[in-house]
Amino acid sequence: MLSRSVCDRTPDRHGSTTGAQKPSGGRRLTRHYRWSSYQCEVPTIAVDGMACLRHWYSCKDWVCGGQWREIMDVLKRWVEAFTSAGIRLVFFFDGLVKEQKRAEWVKRRRRVNGEICKIFHYLKAHRQQPGRELFCLPSGLATFTSFALKSLGQEVFSSLQEADYEIANYACQHNCMGILGQDSDFIVYDSAPYLSVAKLQIGTLTTVLYDRQRFCRNIGLTVAQLPLLACLLGNDVVSEEWMQNIRYEAMATYRIDHPAPHSGASQGQMILAVSHLVSSVWDRQERGKGHIPQSLNLSGAQREILKRGLCSYLLPGQEALQQGDIPALPSTPAFEKYVSPEVLKACREKHVAVEGFMVYSVLCEGVTECSNTLEDEEDTELIPQALVYKPCRQLIYGLLLLHGHDGSHADFPAVKEWFVYPGNPLQEADMVHPLSVSLPCDNPSLDLLWFGSSPEVSALRLTSFLSIFGCLDFSELYGTIEDSLLAALCLVTYTVLQVQTLSEEDADAYLSQAVCVRLKSPQELQQIKLPFLSSRAVQLGSLYVRGLSHLLFANCASGRPLPNAALMPWQSFDGRLFHSKYLLAHNYTEKTVLLDNNPSCLSLFLCLKEKLMETCRKRGRILQSGRKAPERNHETEAGLSHRERYSVSDQAPGDGERWSEMEETPRGHRRGGGQRERWEAGRDRREFRDRREGGGRMRGSQCFHSQPHFYNDGGPPHCPP
Repeated sequence: MLSRSVCDRTPDRHGSTTGAQKPSGGRRLTRHYRWSSYQCEVPTIAVDGMACLRHWYSCKDWVCGGQWREIMDVLKRWVEAFTSAGIRLVFFFDGLVKEQKRAEWVKRRRRVNGEICKIFHYLKAHRQQPGRELFCLPSGLATFTSFALKSLGQEVFSSLQEADYEIANYACQHNCMGILGQDSDFIVYDSAPYLSVAKLQIGTLTTVLYDRQRFCRNIGLTVAQLPLLACLLGNDVVSEEWMQNIRYEAMATYRIDHPAPHSGASQGQMILAVSHLVSSVWDRQERGKGHIPQSLNLSGAQREILKRGLCSYLLPGQEALQQGDIPALPSTPAFEKYVSPEVLKACREKHVAVEGFMVYSVLCEGVTECSNTLEDEEDTELIPQALVYKPCRQLIYGLLLLHGHDGSHADFPAVKEWFVYPGNPLQEADMVHPLSVSLPCDNPSLDLLWFGSSPEVSALRLTSFLSIFGCLDFSELYGTIEDSLLAALCLVTYTVLQVQTLSEEDADAYLSQAVCVRLKSPQELQQIKLPFLSSRAVQLGSLYVRGLSHLLFANCASGRPLPNAALMPWQSFDGRLFHSKYLLAHNYTEKTVLLDNNPSCLSLFLCLKEKLMETCRKRGRILQSGRKAPERNHETEAGLSHRERYSVSDQAPGDGERWSEMEETPRGHRRGGGQRERWEAGRDRREFRDRREGGGRMRGSQCFHSQPHFYNDGGPPHCPP
């Protein structure tokens, strides 16, 4: 039952705000919607999924990696509240970041990095989770929530353009009763009414309706003038800096008739000042939504950026500046020549329907991105997740792009990566080249992997997936253990091979929680008591969840040998449970206690661990036991350079003479000069040596080599019954 009230923060002509009207019954609003003959049969709300994430994630724990089973329960109840009232929901999530908004994306990511630094300072000082003022959403929440809603039978779409644009267009084209979100752009679009998710009371289904018409009356503008107002105030397309001089002039003129007791301007006053400017320069003979008044004092560059900003608010069928001014979707996919038209078509369809992950952005846009992760930039022991999973991404790119490649360097594809991690200034994308997947047979084409139906193709899909993570030996486990456990074993094995500072206790924590979480209810997981929090365990929790997204990426690229549902975090991970297992494992707790005194869990855990240890032995990876991994003493380390730390703890025997070879990169940067280079330098020296001696080449912080650092020798170990 949606209460209908007007915007309670709309500035009136005097700069104050209006009060909300008395809410009316939501059932009356729904009935009115149904009675309107021009509306569709079922009342429908278009939901901005990205704006709802903070509303949905009300779980007590957030810093440990996410309480995923609890969020699933929250989503179920939330959806049921609307469906029981006869309201249909259609969800939209950001599919990719358009290049015109990259600068704003980078700006936000840098701001969040600063907040994450504060989180880790608090963690190390107090050993407990900070308050909601430093709240940060768990890694991968947007990605996995879209899959969760789809599993609940909801209509979910991943955007091809700007998500706000697609939401507004869908709501307009399908006569939706409203758009549920938290973005002022939904007032500017001439579309369905805008409902606030921040003010939503799910128990009663009441919220605030921001009334577009009343807003216009209060500021003295028409709906057609709102796009110009929004662009002059600043948005994702037209940054505030571009129109700063216009706003200053507008404010100076406004103050002549509306003097203020202080020099500063409130947001409400600024809106009114710019509104007065728009009204005064607007040509009454030209009332189009994309109209730019000629009398507006703009430079040529400002006029062009303003034109793009105005076009971003024009929905199909609405007036444009001139024919052809509305930007169209790219007609040529980035890597069109590497894949068939059938693959590109399927790729687009899977992306929109939330059945694929990252494949569309690679094949059609040539770009991938990853937002902020809870990582401590002061902890040089753990490698950032972007670099941990870079080798598997390169193999996925190879699976997607290298079939039939002629091997010529001039024609070698490269994917632009915008991954946020400590030390990366995000000034430009990392250009990452794909690597060929080492398979027992010739590399299969995507057409075969995606569309083939024979049993041989099914086996080939699984082989491709496992090979990306260096876990081909685990193929004999397929069908004998749950798919989610097979995926968890692959992820833990890959992570242990990549991160040399992980201990046996770390692996025990990962595997034990993956085995135990299957048997616990959301209520049991919420009741877990943690004596204190470890900042290192926080990082390891986020590292695992980011790894699940890479499993999902590899699975989609391989033709889905495993159901995507098996790769969801609620199947194999709970942040609070993992943290408890981490503390127990590093306190040398008996395995029976670590596995909740459950004999079947213990037996399964020992089976998985035997597979892990056998694979480590084959790779020459000694997984040490007894490395308790206390919190690092940063005061003691303050006097040491990063190079001194690595030379003491990470440098392999016999590699001393190679440090000088590694130190200078082709770009002229020094290894040890920046955080980003230090992470690369701190990785396994033997892996780096193998790549250099194998004919690899290095460009900046990117290591390109011809073969992955995996060896599929020998047979799989035997699991105990």
